[in-house]
Amino acid sequence: MPPPAWGWGSNPLEPVVHTVAAFSRRLLIAPEAAPDDARLRPLLSLSLSPPPTPPSRPPPPPEALKKDSKAAPLTKEEVGRATWMLLHTIAAQFPDEPTRQQRRDARELMAIISRLYPCKECAEHFKEVLKANPVQAGSQAEFSQWLCYVHNVVNRSLGKPIFPCQRVNARWGKLDCPERSCDLEGSNDIIPNR
Repeated sequence: MPPPAWGWGSNPLEPVVHTVAAFSRRLLIAPEAAPDDARLRPLLSLSLSPPPTPPSRPPPPPEALKKDSKAAPLTKEEVGRATWMLLHTIAAQFPDEPTRQQRRDARELMAIISRLYPCKECAEHFKEVLKANPVQAGSQAEFSQWLCYVHNVVNRSLGKPIFPCQRVNARWGKLDCPERSCDLEGSNDIIPNR
């Protein structure tokens, strides 16, 4: 009978046994213990197969290596895209009839971003945008449309294309979660200052 596709003998636990034997040999007994040490014979008798050699795969394309090997902080553009994605996703999940606290939270989130955003120039610009366009969060539709409008204000200032806000729900609609498990739940409770 040929060996299974995973490359070991007929025992599917053989890789585990081999690992335990190697671990025992190196750490539990003593590094100086010889492979034929009597304490190891029971473990070694279970698996005498060498460890598997990984299947050969074609090398990844150069673009993938370049991206994976990037060991640098994110760029300003990458942080911006990630932030807008998060904000649009939050707006898409925002309730149709938010509580007073949820409306406050939406306004406060934008204010916090304008204070803590990791790009000082961007944060200052966002403060100006918020001053000219106060947060509108009376419903999911209103919050999503407001955020789209504000995103377009920022895009315009950067010379980027304008997104058609009538398509905001098609682009960043509600998350596909079973039984509405992603819906935002809130209360009228105010979180006390700490």
